[in-house]
Amino acid sequence: MLTGTPNLLTIGRVLAVPALAAAFYLPGNLGKWVTCLIFSIAAITDFLDGYLARSWSMQSSFGRMLDPIADKLLVGAAILMLVHFDRAPILPALVILCREIIVSGLREFLAELQVGLPVSKLAKWKTGVQMTALGFLMVGSAAPWWTFAEQIGWYGLWLAAILTVITGLDYLYVGLRHTNEEPDGAATVR
Repeated sequence: MLTGTPNLLTIGRVLAVPALAAAFYLPGNLGKWVTCLIFSIAAITDFLDGYLARSWSMQSSFGRMLDPIADKLLVGAAILMLVHFDRAPILPALVILCREIIVSGLREFLAELQVGLPVSKLAKWKTGVQMTALGFLMVGSAAPWWTFAEQIGWYGLWLAAILTVITGLDYLYVGLRHTNEEPDGAATVR
C-alpha cells in the first residue's frame, strides 16, 4: 500500500535527503538555516508518520519497511554532511553510524528467527536527543549567540552517542541470546 498520509510522509522524508545534502552547499547563514529547516521538517515527519499510522489504523508492510530506512538515510546524510563541513565531532558521529548498521544487521538476523526487536523507550529518547543535536549543529553559528546552538549541538551529539552505545548494547544482548537458535528447517553450521 503506497497511498495514505503516513506512507507519503515517509516517502517525503526519503526525498528530503538529497535536498538536505544540497542545502549544505548554500552559502553563509542562509544555507545553515535551510538545512536546519529541511532536517527539522523531516524529523517531525518521523514522529508524525508513526503516530498517524497507529492512530488511523493505517499501518502497512510498506511503511514498516520504509520507515527505518528513511530514518537511517536522514540521520546518516545529516551526520556525514556535518562532519564533512567540520560542524560536528567525528567520534560520536562514527559511534552513531556504527550502531545503526549493527542494529540493522541484528534486526535482519532476528527477523529470520521470527524474533522482534522492538524499539525501547531509551532508544526513543536517544532519537529525540540525536535529532535535536543535529538540528542545533545545522544552524550552528547562524543562530543568535545567546542560544549556544553549537555547544548544545556538540554536547547533545555526545549525549546521543552515549545513549547510542547503551541502547546498542541492549539490542546486541538480545541478539546474542538468539545466536544459537536456528530458524525452522535450517541446518546447523559449525
